[in-house]
Amino acid sequence: MHVPLLDLRAQYRTLKSELDAAVLEVMESQVFILGPKVVACEEAVARYAQAAHGIGVTSGTDALLMALMAEDIGPGDEVITSPYTFFATAGSITRLGARPVFVDIDPVTFNLREDLIEGAITPRTRAIMPVHLYGRMARMDRVMEVARRHNLIVIEDAAQAIGSEFKGQRAGSIGHYGCFSFFPSKNLGGAGDGGLITTQDAGRADKLRWLRNHGMNPKYYHKMIGGNFRLDALQAVVVSVKLQHLDAWTAGRQSNAKRYHRLFQDAVLAGNQIQLPHLPGQIFDPNSTCRCRHVINQYVIRAQRRDELMAHLQKSGIGCEVYYPLPLHLQECFRSLGYQPGDFPESEKAARETLALPVYPELTDEQARAVVNTIAKFYGTV
Repeated sequence: MHVPLLDLRAQYRTLKSELDAAVLEVMESQVFILGPKVVACEEAVARYAQAAHGIGVTSGTDALLMALMAEDIGPGDEVITSPYTFFATAGSITRLGARPVFVDIDPVTFNLREDLIEGAITPRTRAIMPVHLYGRMARMDRVMEVARRHNLIVIEDAAQAIGSEFKGQRAGSIGHYGCFSFFPSKNLGGAGDGGLITTQDAGRADKLRWLRNHGMNPKYYHKMIGGNFRLDALQAVVVSVKLQHLDAWTAGRQSNAKRYHRLFQDAVLAGNQIQLPHLPGQIFDPNSTCRCRHVINQYVIRAQRRDELMAHLQKSGIGCEVYYPLPLHLQECFRSLGYQPGDFPESEKAARETLALPVYPELTDEQARAVVNTIAKFYGTV
């Protein structure tokens, strides 16, 4: 059986009439740059994220970049973040001439260890950029406590975590900025690149709106040097349509995660050859006092002989992927930072052991069983 890692065609088929009508309306209006459709999308996503303001931008990467720009972070400044994440997190910091300072991750959550942040702070530290990896939020209470003590800006990298919650508060609503991606493979994806920044501060929201449009306000008068970071109206309407279905899709992902756990345990795999992801709160116990919500952007296992398993799955027609095979501190472009192998052992271990399996909402029971059975055959448990 062929099981793709992600099946966007299946998603499109269920929404075809809604999406086609929304796109056609923009085509008929010929209002492609900003305009009422972008505003409607911004307001809807901000409400969903429990934020006062939403600013649509060109990508999740540019959302991170703009949040840093809005705080005038640049040469000589340092930003604390995780080495185990997509390149854009540290790349946006470096692009502005600032220095990413890494702290290692928690082996269970894959998010940066909040208890290590304070030890990484120097007089040059300006911000903390926690990453809500794989759809699970970092412990934002601890992050914010450290930030308040040291007067630091907090920029949430929530690219994989729209709708996730920590103690009842949603990703993007706690820090000074929340940065989201609408890349097509995300839980809430557009039809191309797109992103959004949330903030609770009206002054910061105004500055972001100027920055995304060349620092211009009013037209042809420039308050600052910005860039062309505007969200297209076509992307905005696609996101607006999909947002109405997001909670149902999240429930589907959570249901698939539960099913994987049961199937792996039945196959006598869990805790032996593979380690299953820890899924807190609402995944297994809706009455949990944790008040956490994991939106399962990826379902990531740790596996013995990971690369051999990946090759076996791919040969068997099962989609899978490694996020991320080389931590950021060991990337060639960051060699000048001076980090060495062994500096962040948990990040390096995760890079060697983790493997993402299909978990999209349309995944069928038959497909999930095929994934688990193929893994069980590899380890010889069936």
